Amino acid sequence: MTISVTAEILTAGVDEAGRGPLAGPVMAAAVILDPAQPITGLADSKQLSERRRDALETEIKEMALAWSVASAVVEEIDTLNILHATMLAMQRAVVALRPVPLLALIDGNRCPSSLPCRAEAIIKGDQTVAAISAASILAKVARDRELLKLEELYPGYGFARHKGYPTKEHMMCLDRLGVTPVHRRSFGPVSRLLK
Repeated sequence: MTISVTAEILTAGVDEAGRGPLAGPVMAAAVILDPAQPITGLADSKQLSERRRDALETEIKEMALAWSVASAVVEEIDTLNILHATMLAMQRAVVALRPVPLLALIDGNRCPSSLPCRAEAIIKGDQTVAAISAASILAKVARDRELLKLEELYPGYGFARHKGYPTKEHMMCLDRLGVTPVHRRSFGPVSRLLK
């Protein structure tokens, strides 16, 4: 089947997961959906159950024209700050797409630099633009899986439960066990423990 290449078809949705946690990478995803194969139930990943996100992740990867997931690691977050590290992860996700999109719709109020296409920021785009919703799901699922790996590397911190967010449990674990190499030292609660 031949698909005509139009701006609609080559529009990517881009979103991130993991800006707020105290540990682990920030993840970003970019997705070009196939208008001929709509996916039912796309929504902001935070509004979906883990089971529903996992099911949609499979559908997105099977049915999208293109998708990619990228990250910025803890060292980049601490060096650049979380905003710039998030923009870097988004830029990496868009650059990895094949075919290259003509337009990237970015969730939020700013766009990463050095993209291979035009970009437009859309506030709350993960709630209104299907491709951004799809990207939010891929980024969230990928980040949650990374935190499951950190749970194995650093048992006792509860990463599988709190996913690195500054919950009461996480703060108690940090007080008791100390800061790991995967904690973001530039974040206030972590930097205060290091002083």
